[in-house]
Amino acid sequence: MNTITTLFNIKYPIIQAGMVWVSGYKLASAVSNAGGLGLIGAGSMYPEVLREHIQKCKKATSKPFGVNIPMLYPNIEEIMQIIVDEKVKIVFTSAGNPMTWTPYLKENGITVVHVVSSTKFALKAQQAGVDAIVAEGFEAGGHNGRDETTTFTLIPMVKEQIKIPIIAAGGIANGNGMLAAMILGADGVQVGSRFAASIESSAHENFKQEILNTKEGGTQLTLKELTPVRLIKNKFFEDIQELYTQCPTKEDLSKLLGRARAKKGIFEGDITEGELEIGQIAGLIHEIKSAASIISDMMEEYQLAKKAVAHFL
Repeated sequence: MNTITTLFNIKYPIIQAGMVWVSGYKLASAVSNAGGLGLIGAGSMYPEVLREHIQKCKKATSKPFGVNIPMLYPNIEEIMQIIVDEKVKIVFTSAGNPMTWTPYLKENGITVVHVVSSTKFALKAQQAGVDAIVAEGFEAGGHNGRDETTTFTLIPMVKEQIKIPIIAAGGIANGNGMLAAMILGADGVQVGSRFAASIESSAHENFKQEILNTKEGGTQLTLKELTPVRLIKNKFFEDIQELYTQCPTKEDLSKLLGRARAKKGIFEGDITEGELEIGQIAGLIHEIKSAASIISDMMEEYQLAKKAVAHFL
């Protein structure tokens, strides 16, 4: 037991990231049943769809699970009401000011975790009263921080400044990465890309296969003028780079991005024109496995690596 397993009442300090178009109730419940903490990703769900996934997750697992909520969501008030009505006990917030909703969630008996990309925002989250923070490094997939601080650098810097538990995220997909994060000062890890390529992931099979095909250097952060996002280098990504040669405005970039581009790529499987969000760690993902296998393999490797490190100390 450690601070994270105690906080969430889970067996292993492994949290599955709440990813858009990937993290439905099937993945969240599978992770929770395997001893981690599964998160439903609300960012790609209409309010009533989220309610449906929460209710199905309750039926699929008796273990703790949570919901990840990007606070820039247009229906945020309705989402928060659903969270309270459905008696969700754990909420991870991101993409917004934690002061806005943390008091409300805490008043309703909910454990709150906020995702940050810098020490400055970690301190603000702590001041807001969250129970823990996710410190996410530049390696992570999807929407990312603007400072481009890597996980290896971010975790010890945050650890030096805050008193609440830290969950490391970005570039972690196996037991070795988990141990490295813990040695740097993390109390647990949040894993995204590895679970995106799981059997229970709601992502399209084309996208899952594209994750397996991605090698070192196959992803890059782009669209910093809008919201920085790490993408696989497909045709859509190359179109963005071509547009950059013309010194585009934000409006030009927004027009190219269009609507539902991530849904097109991740959920519908258009690997040419879709927005394919994944982390740098994709280069270490070589097969699609069940969530239970991912967790058991991570823990086995973690324990072996821990013994190996202890041998040299």
